Amino acid sequence: MPPPPRKSTRRAVTRSQTGVRIESRILKVLKALAEFHDISLGDLLEGICLHVFEGKTPFSAESLQTIADLKKVYRLDLTAADSHLLREGS
Repeated sequence: MPPPPRKSTRRAVTRSQTGVRIESRILKVLKALAEFHDISLGDLLEGICLHVFEGKTPFSAESLQTIADLKKVYRLDLTAADSHLLREGS
């Protein structure tokens, strides 16, 4: 039997500052998307992770279109197929 649905209440969490390295164009798209939604980059990443951890898509059709537009602006041509093939360039 699944657990009962969770009430929509704020949850106290402990956050950690991190120095994660990320491909620069991906970061630009993520920052722009967070700004578009008027949330912090950290809140955007937490939301993405929590959705993906449950096998859910984190983005609406409208957000996916915004992402596609931002990818063009920042010339982000990488796809999921590239995810394990990235290396530091010179």
